Amino acid sequence: MTIPQTLEEVATTEVPRVNLLPPELAAAERFRRVQAAMGGLVVLALVVVGGIYLHERSTVSHAKSQLASTQADNANLQRSLRSLAGIRTAYNAVATERALVTEAMASEVKWSYFINDIALRIPSNVWLTSIQATQGASAPTSTTASATAPAAGSIGTLNFSGVAFRHNDVASWLDALTKVDGFANPTFSKSTEAAIGNHGVVDFTSSVDVTPSALAHKTTPAAGG
Repeated sequence: MTIPQTLEEVATTEVPRVNLLPPELAAAERFRRVQAAMGGLVVLALVVVGGIYLHERSTVSHAKSQLASTQADNANLQRSLRSLAGIRTAYNAVATERALVTEAMASEVKWSYFINDIALRIPSNVWLTSIQATQGASAPTSTTASATAPAAGSIGTLNFSGVAFRHNDVASWLDALTKVDGFANPTFSKSTEAAIGNHGVVDFTSSVDVTPSALAHKTTPAAGG
C-alpha cells in the first residue's frame, strides 16, 4: 500500500469503506427504504384519486345545476304556451271568420259602387231611364226590358236604356263605360231617333260585361293582415 506524501494526495486518495453492519441489518435497512417508497406511492395515488373524485363531484354538481335550470326554463315555457293558448284560439277564430267572409263575398259585386262611378262619368247630353244588372245565371234585378246574358269570361252584365241628344252622344256614353274598372265590351243594341216635344232625341239601349275584377273579395283583407 502506498502512503500519501502530501496533503493534496491525501485529499484525492479514496478512503476504503468498511461495512461493519451485519448482513441482516443491511437487508432490514433496504426493506425499510422500499417500504417508505411504496408508502409514498400509496399517498400519491390517494392524492390523485382524491383529486379525480373532487373534480368528478364538481362536474356532476354542475350538470345537476344545469339540468335544474333547464327544467325551470321548460316549465316557464310551458306556462307561457298555456297563457298564449287563448290568443291562438282567438286568432284561429278570426282567421276562420275571415275565410267565411271571403267565401261569402267571392261572388259579390258591389253594384252601388259601379252606379256611383257611372253617375260621375255619364256625358252631359245622356240620360239613363233604366239599369238592369244580371250576374251569373241569375235573373235580372229589373224587368223593364230584356237583359243581355253575360258573355263568356264575364261574371255579369249591365243593361242600360236611355236618351241622348245625338248618336255621337251615345258613342261618348259607350266610351265612358270603357273607363270604368270592371267593365268590358260596351255595345249598343238600339240607337234610334225620336222626339220629346219639339226636340229631337235618340233613344238607345246598351250593355256592358262585368269582369271578375269587379268582385268584392278583391278588397277583402287577408287573414292576419
